[in-house]
Amino acid sequence: MSRRDRRRQAGPYPAAIPERISSRDLNLPDEVAGLADEASAELARFDAELGNEIAPFASVLLRSESAASSQIENLSASARAIAEAELGDPSRRNATKIVANTRAMDAAIALAEDLLPASILAMHGALLEVTDPDIAGRWRDQPVWIGGSNVSPHGAAFIPPHHSRVEPAIQDLVNFMARDDIPVLSQVAVAHAQFETIHPFPDGNGRTGRALLQAMLRNKGLTRNVTVPISAGLLVDTDSYFAALNDYRTGDPTQIVQRMSEAAFPAVGNGRELVAELRAIRAGWNEQMAARRDSRVWQLADLLIRHPVVNADLVARELGIFTSNVYRLIEPLEDAGIIIGLDNKVRNRIWRSPEVLAALDAFAARAGRRVAGRA
Repeated sequence: MSRRDRRRQAGPYPAAIPERISSRDLNLPDEVAGLADEASAELARFDAELGNEIAPFASVLLRSESAASSQIENLSASARAIAEAELGDPSRRNATKIVANTRAMDAAIALAEDLLPASILAMHGALLEVTDPDIAGRWRDQPVWIGGSNVSPHGAAFIPPHHSRVEPAIQDLVNFMARDDIPVLSQVAVAHAQFETIHPFPDGNGRTGRALLQAMLRNKGLTRNVTVPISAGLLVDTDSYFAALNDYRTGDPTQIVQRMSEAAFPAVGNGRELVAELRAIRAGWNEQMAARRDSRVWQLADLLIRHPVVNADLVARELGIFTSNVYRLIEPLEDAGIIIGLDNKVRNRIWRSPEVLAALDAFAARAGRRVAGRA
């Protein structure tokens, strides 16, 4: 650095001091409050529609939400790359991180009944335990900032609170999330924005914050069966999402509630379209396959909706059979063109369903992505 640049990067800098919100009154314009109520009804309706079909679609929607949340952070990968990473292929860095985000979403849903500081740490731990274990599941003990240079916070677009303020702010947030006197979607939106303002970790705040969002939806009973792909709705216009977070940081919660509510409608629409496509694909397979009605081949076909790339170990584990019996189930699906083997090796061979992968990629393409900043 030149002396001039060193002078610019030296001295005090202003860091945010998060407002205490545990007892805050949330007064929103009637129009925004009404929009949030309408969006809540849409989310609950979608969740109820799939209540009797949890097994085929719950895992698909959770992984789709994880991929969309990661895409907001500039982490994108094809459905095939993500599915192969789930099987342990470490060659695609982004896909591996997206799989880690799925683990964080899983942890969030599992911990939804107890939204405590320890639960948030567990979500972050699940997200980064493989890629960045030194910081996984630990509150930050250093400054962080958004925008500007990578040398110091001077000139940054936003400087979150000093790390000494993180734990008290998180406890205040947890107390706010425990309240039951606020309309749910408005409460979720404000809690999410407060979490992003605190920025309690050196990395992974956006993805952890959106996992926490899903945990809150489940905790408050707005969703009971599936993960609604809210991040896919936010992806429709990330410029507005980041602008709403910035508005919240200046004291205005209206825009983040509005943006979260607006995101619900394309999220549900996209989710419905994905489910319809997967249903049609699975129904089409019934016409293509030649197998006895009591054959486990049909169970394997159901598994492919949830896991469009499989290997023998995964099939054996999911269907509760010996690995040596997998190949006779694979053969009729290959013969029908439902799955394609990815190599000529007998050991460690994997198979993919092109139709299911195409449907997942179409879901991601419909969500789109327009980025102005970072959360």
